[in-house]
Amino acid sequence: MRRVAIVGSSGAGKSTLADELATGLCVPVVELDALMHGPDWTPTPTPEFRSKVAVALTAADETSDGWVVPGNYRTVADITQRHADTIVWLDLPRRVVMWRLLKRSVHRSITREAVWGGNRERLRDLFSRSPERNVLLWSWQHHDDYRMVYRTYADGEFWAHATVIHLRSSADIDSFRGTLPR
Repeated sequence: MRRVAIVGSSGAGKSTLADELATGLCVPVVELDALMHGPDWTPTPTPEFRSKVAVALTAADETSDGWVVPGNYRTVADITQRHADTIVWLDLPRRVVMWRLLKRSVHRSITREAVWGGNRERLRDLFSRSPERNVLLWSWQHHDDYRMVYRTYADGEFWAHATVIHLRSSADIDSFRGTLPR
């Protein structure tokens, strides 16, 4: 396990697990959200995003012979997931990810924690009816879509080259954590 893609719905814990796994493997995390989001949540155009991801993975391979990539961007799945030797699919129930996401978003809003591109989550966005502004609504609307896409990938050829670790509960994730190098 040297090149790991971690996928799952928003709030599933991809970034948290990526940090732990990368520490144990002594490889960098290539955070897709950081490469995608510019100031004011401006998305990076797809060609530039793909280039940034390819450059980051190449640099990680050259310096550490591996990487961990948390994220769901299908526009770069051929670069990340197809080159991973391990896919960790966090397939948690919707109620679990929604609760986690709510706690995380409220915390980030109150503490004004800067995230990718210097952006900050805002409490008022949690009341927006736009999924582009409301991460809870985004996660709610896309939860089943991610599950369907990743089930297709796991059952088909797209992930056939990799070891797929399908984690369906917090207990599964904790058990997996217990197997990680320290």
